[in-house]
Amino acid sequence: MKANLERVTLTLSEPLVSANETIAERELMLVCLEGEHGLIGWGEAAPLEQFDGVSAEHCVAALERQLRAIEEAPKSATGAQLLEAARSADPLAQALAAVDTALWDLAGQREGAPLASLLTAEPLARVPVNAVIGADAPQAAAEQAQSAVAAGFTTLKVKVGTNDDVERLEAIRIAIGPSVSIRIDANGAWTVEQAVAALTALEPFAVALAEEPVSGLEQIELLRARTNTPIAIDESVAQSGALVSGVADAVCLKLGRAGGVSALLAQAALARSSGSDVYIASMLDGPIGVAAALHAAAALRVELPCGLATLDRFEGFDGGLLAASDGAITVPLGSGLGVGPAEA
Repeated sequence: MKANLERVTLTLSEPLVSANETIAERELMLVCLEGEHGLIGWGEAAPLEQFDGVSAEHCVAALERQLRAIEEAPKSATGAQLLEAARSADPLAQALAAVDTALWDLAGQREGAPLASLLTAEPLARVPVNAVIGADAPQAAAEQAQSAVAAGFTTLKVKVGTNDDVERLEAIRIAIGPSVSIRIDANGAWTVEQAVAALTALEPFAVALAEEPVSGLEQIELLRARTNTPIAIDESVAQSGALVSGVADAVCLKLGRAGGVSALLAQAALARSSGSDVYIASMLDGPIGVAAALHAAAALRVELPCGLATLDRFEGFDGGLLAASDGAITVPLGSGLGVGPAEA
């Protein structure tokens, strides 16, 4: 099998501001696997060093080793055997996510079926999604929220962890009214004491879910015992035992951190078996990563809104086949992922 690797950089139309970082662009690694009969499978690696500790250079080096192993594998090797060959060459999850996705894309094309239909008999046709509002000034955030609601979103995720959180949430709630659900994301910026105070202060704005308010499973457990606000973990999912800990009401899963579609499905099963709900989010991934995560969410029949409506944040992208409408994204019906790198 022939394998190709390409690095691309996408620029955000407006930087995304969070408690810990401002992101203005995303570097992605696109993997292309050429199978039999001219079929091409696409995968994407999207490490983000400030969040997952994996640099672009580290990921590229891992992918080069993995793709070399795939090219050297016997022609009779199955997709599972090719993935294992890549894993043996380098186990980096963010790189394996690209390989695994490309192999699934090829499998769907061979079968002439959407990826979600390969994963389960009755996938969702549309996956519920949330809009993301950065930790911007209150009035700017309120205007973003109004635009999102006008576009059909019924759930907003608002970045918090700065000094003007109360003002931001108040402005948003006044702008959108009481019926739209608000989720907040602090990216682990608070201590337990700070989180207790912050969540208490934000209670008047009916926060439906607080994502990663503190960092670490022990801190999450301590906080959960002291607040009525439902808690989700995101960055803390990377800690050993997180998926079976049951310390949070919900678990945010990400394709790159999991190591691909196959591993993400396994992580969801573990989290659900421990009593936690699950949802899937993009780490400002490109169209291939978002499409793969969307198919996984459809196969898992995820009910909580997922953070996958992010492609329109990039210059030159409007979401295309992966654009949200009325608070959901329709799962592509084409074979495999149903989209290529330039089709979103």
